[in-house]
Amino acid sequence: MSFRATVESMSKIMDDMGITELNLERQFLFGLYRKHIHLSKQQGTTVAVSAPTTGEKNISKPCENEISGHALKSPMVGVVYLAPEPGAKTFVSVGTSVKAGDTVALVEAMKTFNPIKSDKDGVVKEILVSDGQAVEFDQPLIVIE
Repeated sequence: MSFRATVESMSKIMDDMGITELNLERQFLFGLYRKHIHLSKQQGTTVAVSAPTTGEKNISKPCENEISGHALKSPMVGVVYLAPEPGAKTFVSVGTSVKAGDTVALVEAMKTFNPIKSDKDGVVKEILVSDGQAVEFDQPLIVIE
């Protein structure tokens, strides 16, 4: 069984058993690969891949096949906020109509709050992150239809 098939199989088993995180490691002739799987009902499956131990880099990407619609992605690593300040009304919620250019969230990076603006008109179908959650570059935040 390929490593990819093993990860997909384990992901299904994890979902069935209610397990939310799993670390897999496999030794190849040319290096060691590690995968971290995190399951969340809101986010789908996230798989983080570490390159061979000789120059470790982490790449985190969600399985795109679980997102239907246009995913608005984070342009940077940081902390996402769904409201302009604590206790305030959120920028958007599921079912909210948005227009291109509307602010839908903020990402704080290096003590700077960066507005995340919708790049298309539509209706918010899903919010894939929670307020105050750390996000990675290119991580889907909101799905718009």
